[in-house]
Parts: sequence; C-alpha cells; structure tokens
Amino acid sequence: MSRIGRLPITIPQGVEVKVSDNNVVTVKGKLGELTQVVDPAITVKVEDGRVVLSRATESKEHKSKHGLYRSLLNNMITGVSQGFTTVQELVGVGFKAEAKGQLLELSLGYSHNIFMEIPSEIKIETVSERGKNPQIKMTSADKQLLGQVAAKIRSFRKPEPYKGKGIRFQGEELRRKAGKSAEKK
Repeated sequence: MSRIGRLPITIPQGVEVKVSDNNVVTVKGKLGELTQVVDPAITVKVEDGRVVLSRATESKEHKSKHGLYRSLLNNMITGVSQGFTTVQELVGVGFKAEAKGQLLELSLGYSHNIFMEIPSEIKIETVSERGKNPQIKMTSADKQLLGQVAAKIRSFRKPEPYKGKGIRFQGEELRRKAGKSAEKK
C-alpha cells in the first residue's frame, strides 16, 4: 500500500464531499467549491465522515496515482475549510507592488511597470510599510492555482545570489555568493 494513499482523510465540520458516477469529486465548504477528476483506477468512497481511496492493482502507475489523488483531495478539503496563504517580499531599491482590484502592478527596476491580471479565485493584498520590504499577500482555496500564480509573479524578477534582490517567498533562505575580491599586491 502507498503510505500516503492509504491514510483516510477526515472531513471537517461544514465541508461536503460528493463523488459522482464518472469519478468526479466535488468538495464544498465555506470558502468555495472545488472539483477534481480522479483516474478510473482509483476508487473514492465517502464513509463515516472520512474519504478513503483504494487502487485497482499493485502496478507502479497505480501506486503513484493513489498517493497523488489522496494528496490532491486532502488539499481541496483543507482549502475549502481553512484556505491557503502565500506571502512574497520584493527586495530591492525602488521595488513596488500595488493591487487595484484583481490587477497587480509591479515596479521591479525595469524600464516599464508590469501589469498582471490575478484570477478571481485569489484574493490579493499588497502591504508597503516604511523601512520594510513591500509584500504581496495572496489567499485562495485552490492550492495549485495559488502556487502557479505565485511562481509566475516570482518569475518576473527571481532573487539573484549576489545582493539578494528580487521577489522571494517570506522566510525563504537564499544561497548567497561572494562577489569579486580585490587583488592583493
């Protein structure tokens, strides 16, 4: 058995899980509704307030999908009940971020500002305090979408290893490199 796949998922209070005939799992909660199509080799059952997944055979492909779909369903249940939050910092002189509704405007030291449309499933907020790096806070029920948008924002200016300037996740440790050293005579 897959160590992750065999673990049952406890359904918290206020979350409703439905499995349709064609293996489409729908999860509803206070923060939204998410759906996931599950491979036919994986059987999903809702029993006694828990979601249990089982697989058809012991093949390597089915074992890997067993753990995958268990993790995806667990993230969906956590997302609609508690939600996910990611915080990014803009490190660099003159770097700014401003959210106008679902439009994010980034000033990252290029000759022009970058405008990015944020999906409606994500709530975005920017924080700029004097003496601190500007921050972008994003909250969503969909962990996959949140990570994808955060990765796209980071790709506009990845942190560089010499001065550490760029967009990084809060609490992220960077590998720093020593710069050029002066030649001794």
